[in-house]
Amino acid sequence: MISVGIDVAKDKHDCFIISLEGEVLADVFTIPNSMEGFRHLLQKIRDCTSPQDKIKVGLEATGHYSYNILGFLLDNGLVTYVLNPLHTNLYRKSLSLRKTKTDRVDARTIAAMLMSDVGLKPYTDTAYHNEELKSLTRYRFDKVKERAKLKQSVSRLVCILFPELETLVPSLHMASVYALLNEFSEAKQIAEAHLTRLKTLLHDASKGRYGRDMAVVIRDAARDSIGSVMPAKSLELRHTIRLIRELDAEIDEIESKIQVLMDELHSPITTIPGIGYRMGAMILAEAGDFSRFDSPDKLLAYAGLSPSTYQSGQLKNCYAHMEKRGSRYLRYAIFNAAKFVCLWNPTFAAYLSKKRAEGKHYNVAISHAAKKLVRLIFALEKSRKPYRLPA
Repeated sequence: MISVGIDVAKDKHDCFIISLEGEVLADVFTIPNSMEGFRHLLQKIRDCTSPQDKIKVGLEATGHYSYNILGFLLDNGLVTYVLNPLHTNLYRKSLSLRKTKTDRVDARTIAAMLMSDVGLKPYTDTAYHNEELKSLTRYRFDKVKERAKLKQSVSRLVCILFPELETLVPSLHMASVYALLNEFSEAKQIAEAHLTRLKTLLHDASKGRYGRDMAVVIRDAARDSIGSVMPAKSLELRHTIRLIRELDAEIDEIESKIQVLMDELHSPITTIPGIGYRMGAMILAEAGDFSRFDSPDKLLAYAGLSPSTYQSGQLKNCYAHMEKRGSRYLRYAIFNAAKFVCLWNPTFAAYLSKKRAEGKHYNVAISHAAKKLVRLIFALEKSRKPYRLPA
C-alpha cells in the first residue's frame, strides 16, 4: 500500500509519498500547477512504486483549484480520494497539540489519513463528470438570486414613481407591466400617454389578456398618483428591467442545458411528485455519486441535515439543532423540495400534518419531512426504480 498526499493550491501543489510501513518514499516536494508538474508527479509515483503496489492518492476538496489535477489523476487510473478540509483539519489536530499548519504538514496529514483507513470512499468518474451538472445548477442558483435582488429594486422604484400600480395588477413582475414601465416609467408619463398606445402596449405584452379597460384603469390611477417625478429613478428602473430580461434569457439557456443532462441521467427521483428536473438536478449534482454513502444517515450528514448532539456527564442538549456543516446547496435543495413534495404527495402531506399536530413549528416539521425525503431519494437511487405511491 502506497499513500500519496497532495496539498492543492492555486499555482503549485505540495506532494508527499509514504508506504504502509511508514517509510517515506518521497519527502514533501512541490510541483507547479501545469501539465509538466502533473507529469512530474506521475513519474515520481511510478519511480517510488512497483506494478503490484496498491496506490491511493488523496487531496482536499478545494473547489476549482483541484479540478484539473483531479481529472489528470483519474485519467491515469489512480485511485483518488477527495477529503473534506474539516476532516483533515481535525485529523491534523489529533496528531499534535502544536498549532502547526503549513502546506508541507497538510500533504503529510492527507497521506497519513489515507493510511489510517477512516472509512474514506474513493472519488469516481461518475462524481467527476457530475461536476458539469453541479456547475450549471450552482450557476443557475446565483443567477436566480441576482434576479431576485433586481426584482426587489423594481418594487422599490415603482413605490417611488407610481405606487398605485401595485394594487392594479397581480404582480409587478409580469411581461405586460415590464413593457409598460420600460416605455413609461413614471406616473406622469403614463397619465400623458395616448390611450391607444397604452392599450396596444398592454395587449401585445400580455398576449391579449389586458386591453382597453386595463389601459383606462392604469391611466386614471396615474392621473391621481402621488408618485414622484425623478428622471434618475426612471433611468434606474428602465435599466433594471433590461437586466432582468437579460437574466431571464440566461436562466432559460442554463435550464435547457440542465434538462439535457437530466435526460441523460434518467434519475428516478424526478418521479417523486413535487420534484421537478431543476430541483432534482441540484440534489443529484450536490450529492454526487450515491455509492459513496453506505446509508441515508450519511447522506443526511453530508447535507448538514442531521441533528447535532452534545453530552457530557449528566449534561445533554435538549433541543438539537441541525449541524449545517455539509453542502449548503444540497441542504437548500432538499429543504425546498420537501415543501413541494409535502404539497403534492399525499403520504408526505399526511406526515407533515402529523408533525404539525404534535405542536412542531412549520420549519421544524418540514425538516422532519426533509429527512424522510432523503431516505426516499437514497432508496430510489440505489434501486434505480421509479417512485410509486403507496396503494
